[in-house]
Amino acid sequence: MADKGRARKLSERIQQVVAQMLDTRIKDPRLGFVTITDVRVTGDLQHADIFYTVLGDDEARAGTAAALESAKGVIRSEVGKQTGIRLTPTLAFFPDAIPDTAAHLDAALIEAARRDREVAALAAQASFAGEADPYRRPEDDDEDEAEQA
Repeated sequence: MADKGRARKLSERIQQVVAQMLDTRIKDPRLGFVTITDVRVTGDLQHADIFYTVLGDDEARAGTAAALESAKGVIRSEVGKQTGIRLTPTLAFFPDAIPDTAAHLDAALIEAARRDREVAALAAQASFAGEADPYRRPEDDDEDEAEQA
């Protein structure tokens, strides 16, 4: 098992190589506007999971997934050449869930802000259930004693 530093360096290098390959050498028309967001290499350096995002609709995402799957062999051979390690890791491409998660979080934040505005409007119209200051003060005790005497 390789150390974590070596796996991290290899994943960074694979990310650079794959991004460069997609930009310059892969000429598949199905390939959309792709960004490689992360690469995770296993501890034994035998497998690399590559996460990507695609700008566009579901059709563009499906086309890009098919293009990446068909270009996987070419990309893997280039990764092997440029990294210079003995065994080139197998590659697997996964669409990254970051844009979907970000959209979900944005919607949740907008909903929370709307509810905060509703609560603030209700609080502005609210009045006290009893006195404005329900706590006894020492000066109140003096007045009570004077009234009893």
